[in-house]
Amino acid sequence: MPIEGQGFYRRFTDAGYNSCCIGKMHNFNDLYAPLGFRRRITQETLANPEKDDYTKWLQASPYRNVFDYHGQRSELYYIPQVSQLPMEAHPTQWIGDRTVEFIENCHPDDEPVFLMASFLHPHPPFCPPAPWNKMYREPIRRSFIPDNPDDYEDLLRNKYTMDALGISSRRLELLNQHYYACISFVDYQIGRILEALKKKGMYDDTVIVFSSDHGELMGDYRSMGKRTMLEAAANIPFLLKMPGQAPGMRHDPASLVDLAPTLLSACGIPYDPDEYDGVDLMHSHHEEVYSQYSNGTNGIYMIANGRDKLIYSAIGDRYFYFDSFPDATDRFHDPAVQARIAELRPKLDAYIASDRSPIVEKRPFVSPARQAYGSFYQPLDDHILTMQQEAARMPEGYPITLKAKVKDF
Repeated sequence: MPIEGQGFYRRFTDAGYNSCCIGKMHNFNDLYAPLGFRRRITQETLANPEKDDYTKWLQASPYRNVFDYHGQRSELYYIPQVSQLPMEAHPTQWIGDRTVEFIENCHPDDEPVFLMASFLHPHPPFCPPAPWNKMYREPIRRSFIPDNPDDYEDLLRNKYTMDALGISSRRLELLNQHYYACISFVDYQIGRILEALKKKGMYDDTVIVFSSDHGELMGDYRSMGKRTMLEAAANIPFLLKMPGQAPGMRHDPASLVDLAPTLLSACGIPYDPDEYDGVDLMHSHHEEVYSQYSNGTNGIYMIANGRDKLIYSAIGDRYFYFDSFPDATDRFHDPAVQARIAELRPKLDAYIASDRSPIVEKRPFVSPARQAYGSFYQPLDDHILTMQQEAARMPEGYPITLKAKVKDF
């Protein structure tokens, strides 16, 4: 969708909140724009060294010569790694430290607080600091591989297949271990943040939301990554703690678009409900929710309600229907569920037709699984803005290669 208005963060700032965002925002228009917050403390993936707060902090520290501080990308993007930084300087710890400091220094009796802590990790490359990398040394997860993985090709906008990346079963096991170590390190930071709220006397009166932007296939369907509406990528955690509300669990579907109206309503900040696609979850609910990745010839769209879902993939002009999870059996052509599909399809088609985002037609995506395997795919370059500094560290006569290339096996 085109960006319109000032965003819901601005509503908190305009309502007198001490609003702050700490960490990654990944806004493609401007990585370092205020985005409606009174203050931003920034940590972006491929950062601008002159603007990124974490990068500037690191360059002023004893670890200024660590260039791949989020882990080495390029050849090692899906290679399990141990961080080149100790725990105390790790990007995840830095977000935790800055968040705790903000809480300790705020004055909730003078003005209300709106705080967002945005952790980059867990995100490939999976690079927990030592010794967190040793938390999960036994196999902890079995990836879901269907009997007919080729049937899922149209659902996977994915260059990160295990075959294309050369990921063996042993390496997948190690990737999962490092992935869960990254999660536990974030979990530790969240515990520190909650403890800081309690020490400040703010916990009981604070609305707390925990969520994610997407999941990770982690070997499901013999793929890595997120570019799909399959369950491992599309079904994300959503925890909401409301002051005075008893613990419980709901099973109606919810979406990230519900965050804005839910939080604005909880804080008594006026807004026009027609401006938002979501609903106030404390006083309303959805029958279904929608999601999409890309558009045009590369678009993939979903309508889901937690019990079943219908997906349309533009790449093969094909619908998929699942009513058991993980998404193991496509029942779109099953006569027994045609009445249900007839309910969902007009809604999904209307959602697709309502997409107003600019369509950039690209060459139709062909996944590596549909290509002849013969080369190892190295997906990303390393940090292009630090190449000169890296080259300057090398002695004369020992040049390094700073642009990743595709190489034969």
